[in-house]
Amino acid sequence: MPREWTDRFLAYVTDGPGGCWQWTGYLMPNGYARFSLSGERRYAHRVAYEAFRGPIPDGLVIDHLCRNRGCVNPDHLEAVTQRTNVLRGISFAATRARQVRCLRGHRFTTANTYVARNGTRKCRTCRAATRARSRCPQQGVSRAAA
Repeated sequence: MPREWTDRFLAYVTDGPGGCWQWTGYLMPNGYARFSLSGERRYAHRVAYEAFRGPIPDGLVIDHLCRNRGCVNPDHLEAVTQRTNVLRGISFAATRARQVRCLRGHRFTTANTYVARNGTRKCRTCRAATRARSRCPQQGVSRAAA
């Protein structure tokens, strides 16, 4: 009698720290688990989510709440937008989004913040100080009368 795909899937799972279901099968170089289902290679966490929770809604991705890419525990997986997934992470963009002060310590408030053309937040206080420094009259320069 052939094994069901669920039996084969669960054979690659072991208990991990924090309640994770650690994948013991193939891990891709980026740390995500991969599983072959019906001849198609798929991310194991997506297979687990669909098997235990149901279809992944259109436009959403699966976020590992435990931050362990090799975990396939459906209780550690949540369908979210790509933006939410990125901002929950530890990438440069996520770190900058969580910043509450500029590099010189001024708070990012509605009144003190503007968004630059490239989408980054900028400090109005720092910009005003930079502009004031650039307006200083040059010393020792004189102009002869015509």
